[in-house]
Amino acid sequence: MHYPQVYTGKIEISEKLSASAINKRMVDGRLHLTALGLEGDEQAETRFHGGPDRALCHYPREHYDFWIRQFPEQEDFFIAPAFGENISTTGLTEENVCIGDIFSWGETMIQVTQPRSPCYKLNSHSGISNFSAIMQESGRCGWLYRVIASGNISPDEPLVLVSRNSDVLVKEAIAIAFNMPFDEEQYRRLMSAAALSASWSLTMQKRVMLGKIEDFNRRLFGK
Repeated sequence: MHYPQVYTGKIEISEKLSASAINKRMVDGRLHLTALGLEGDEQAETRFHGGPDRALCHYPREHYDFWIRQFPEQEDFFIAPAFGENISTTGLTEENVCIGDIFSWGETMIQVTQPRSPCYKLNSHSGISNFSAIMQESGRCGWLYRVIASGNISPDEPLVLVSRNSDVLVKEAIAIAFNMPFDEEQYRRLMSAAALSASWSLTMQKRVMLGKIEDFNRRLFGK
């Protein structure tokens, strides 16, 4: 049984992050979950965050110990939900969750669509200038869900795996997309994974068509 901590956030304007909803707060009690996410949760840059394929962000709580070991001077920062996640659990990680996995949660069902793609706002948020690149290289990215059955949820209700629909671990998807040399076979394997998000499917297809990997610098460093 994986009982989640649940977080939502509103868009805030700051000098450090401009517009962002990364600063989330824990929610107790029942919430309604729709195809676009949890009631009361917002996303500032909807081109890259939110939408049906990215309705929820899940980050494994056990990763925070790793980040504290890497950056002990930042210990106060590395506590959920430092990465703007909606769901925090122990026991579910990139090493045992697959693209396409369906979990029941309260009245709802949610499906894993893609790893999270670290972006440059994490650098400013953490105060570590290349944090997004370090997160990407480490493979500790978390993952995103689509909502395939709406309804009410609460932190008192566990996430329960009810269907496994591909053999592509989130860990493997991260490696294929971010940390391997060009490999058309692996891109096609990833595209064949049930429920892979439209944006990731498009990115992999463009790689196959163009024969090269896109530049990560804009996403990781904002340039």
